[in-house]
Amino acid sequence: MDLLNTLVDKGLRGESPTREEALAVLATSDDEVLDVVAAAGKVRRAWFGRRVKLNYLVNLKSGLCPEDCSYCSQRLGSTSEILKYTWLKPEQAAAAAGAGVAGGAKRVCLVASGRGPTDRDVDRVSQTIAAIKEQHQDVEICACLGLLSDGQAERLREAGANAYNHNLNTSEATYGDITTTHTYADRVSTVQRAQAAGMSACSGLIAGMGESDEDLVDVVFSLRELDPDSVPVNFLIPIEGTPLAGDWNLTPQRCLRILAMVRFVCPDVEVRLAGGREIHLRTLQPLALHLANSIFLGDYLTTEGQAGKDDLAMIADAGFEVEDTGTTTLPAHRADVGAAAGTGCGGHGGEGGGRGPCGEAAPADTAPAPAEGGTPRPTPAEGGTPRPTPAEVGTPRPTPAEGGTPRPTPAEGGTPGPTPAEVGAPGRAPAAAEASRADLVAVRRRGAGTDLPPNA
Repeated sequence: MDLLNTLVDKGLRGESPTREEALAVLATSDDEVLDVVAAAGKVRRAWFGRRVKLNYLVNLKSGLCPEDCSYCSQRLGSTSEILKYTWLKPEQAAAAAGAGVAGGAKRVCLVASGRGPTDRDVDRVSQTIAAIKEQHQDVEICACLGLLSDGQAERLREAGANAYNHNLNTSEATYGDITTTHTYADRVSTVQRAQAAGMSACSGLIAGMGESDEDLVDVVFSLRELDPDSVPVNFLIPIEGTPLAGDWNLTPQRCLRILAMVRFVCPDVEVRLAGGREIHLRTLQPLALHLANSIFLGDYLTTEGQAGKDDLAMIADAGFEVEDTGTTTLPAHRADVGAAAGTGCGGHGGEGGGRGPCGEAAPADTAPAPAEGGTPRPTPAEGGTPRPTPAEVGTPRPTPAEGGTPRPTPAEGGTPGPTPAEVGAPGRAPAAAEASRADLVAVRRRGAGTDLPPNA
C-alpha cells in the first residue's frame, strides 16, 4: 500500500503523518491488519529494536475518589466490588514494588485515587519513593496522583520521582461526556507542570469509550503536541458498577490499528500497551509487541491482568527481549535530560532539554539507521549490560514460599494491584459480544501481600 510505504518512510525519519493519513490507518480493513502491523513494526524496531520495557503498578490508595470519571471503578458513586483502602505504608508499598522488580520491571508506577494530592500526600509518597529506592536503587519511579498544585511536581522530583503520569484519555471535544468534575485543560496543565519540574511526562489515552476515529486521532495529535516521553494506550475495561460497564466496541484487529496509528504519529516515543490488552487483544497480544515497546507486567489497579510469567513467556516466544536497567529506553535525542539526571528513563523537558513535539524529525546525527534496525545497544565488552537470556526472561518471580516478597493482606493495610479495568478500557460491541466477553473482566480480590503469589 502506498499509504503504508509513506508512513514507514516518515516514521524512519522521525516525522509524523498528517491527520488524514492517521485516519486512513484506522480505516484499513481487517484483511489489511497484518500489513499495517508489519509497517508500523519497522518503525518500532528502528527506534527501539526488539526491547520491551516492563512496568509494574502499585496501588497506594484504592477507591473513595470524589471524581466521576465514567470508566473508573474507583469513581464517585461506583458500585464496583473492588477493595477499598487508604494509604499503604512506605514499607508495604516497597514490598509490593519488589514483586514487580523481581519479575523484571524496570519502572514502578505509584498510583493513588483522588482528585489530586494534598501536601501531606506528597510527603507520604516521598517517603514511599525513598523506601523503594533504598531497596532498588536503579528502578524508575513514576507517580500518578491526579491533578498537581503549585510546587508539588518539584517536590516529587526532589524526592526521586523520575516521571509523572496523567492521561488525557480522550479528545477535548468529548472529554465532558466522560468526566464532569474536572476539565481536559486541568489534565493538560498537570502534564505541563510535571515537564516544567524536570520529570519525564507519561500521558496516554483510553480507547473504546464510544469515541469516533476522529476523536482518537485528535487525542493522539494532542499528545504529540504535549510531547510526553511515554504514551500508554489503554483499552476500556467495562467494569460492572461503572457507567461504561456495557461498552464492548473493540475487536483485536481494531486495537492493533489503534496501536499502529499511535506508533506512526509518535514514532520515537515509548508506546505502552496498557490496561485492557488481555481482554481485547486476547490471543493477538504478541502482535501488539511489534507496535508497542512497553507493557504493564501482571495486575492493574483494581482488575487482574495476565500472570507475569505468561507475559515474560509471551515476550520471549515472540522473539523480543526484556529491557534491562542498563539501557536507556528512549533514543539519544530524546533522552538527554533524563540521562543527565541519571534516571535512565529518557525523560526530557526543561530549558534546553529534549526536543520538539514527538514526530519532529530527528537530528541527522542521532537518527537511527533503518538498515541496522535502529541504534544498537553497547555490548558487555563495550561496557553495556548483557541482555537476559530467554530462560531468564521466562523465569517467574519467586513465590513467598520460595523467598519472594509477599503482599500485605487488606486487613494488614495492603492494597490490591491495579486491574485492567482501572487503567484501560474496551469499547462497545454488539450485545452478543458483550454477553460472551463480560466474564473476561476479573476484579482484583487480593491485596498487595496476601499469601497468594503475586501476579508478577
